[in-house]
Amino acid sequence: MLSAHGLACVRGDRRLFSGLDLAVSAGEWLHVRGENGSGKTSLLRLLAGLAQPAEGDIRWCERPISAADTEYRKNLLFFGHHGALKEDLTALENLDFSAAMDGAALPIESALRALHRFGLKGREQLPVRVLSAGQKRRVMLARLVTRNSSLWILDEPFTALDVKAVDLLSRLISEHVEAGGMAILTSHQAMPIPGGRVVQL
Repeated sequence: MLSAHGLACVRGDRRLFSGLDLAVSAGEWLHVRGENGSGKTSLLRLLAGLAQPAEGDIRWCERPISAADTEYRKNLLFFGHHGALKEDLTALENLDFSAAMDGAALPIESALRALHRFGLKGREQLPVRVLSAGQKRRVMLARLVTRNSSLWILDEPFTALDVKAVDLLSRLISEHVEAGGMAILTSHQAMPIPGGRVVQL
């Protein structure tokens, strides 16, 4: 379980939110909602351990994430709104690079299956710089099916996706949660995913 207790986030002289409690366990997902500037991305960065809260603490299996760092990183897949791709690398090379950064082995067959599932067959060996914005997002999302992570933290994962890709991603998240995984995500649109709880900022 991931839990947060009394979280506060301050940016400059502005307090984005405070006194925030949340928890997500196996088989659950949370939809973080709020107006632009309310702190949705900041909250996800706090939960992923990429920033420190002004107040409060975040725990993984009842341990502060700082104390459970190695175990937490193994179980976490963070998908940022402005996810990093290496523009000069191919789609396939980007997946391999991401796996190496995560300390995981990625057989080429698994990488190809992931890219094909996201509609990138025939574009595996193209430099990412020549892909459209939607195709770049698909490369990033292919990581979801190449990493065995129990917790997905996804910031605006549906951005720049067409209807078919939105449906595919929705099914992937549903399957992940149904299999005992956890997900926390932001989105400006209604979620075509059953269940879930809303965290309103």
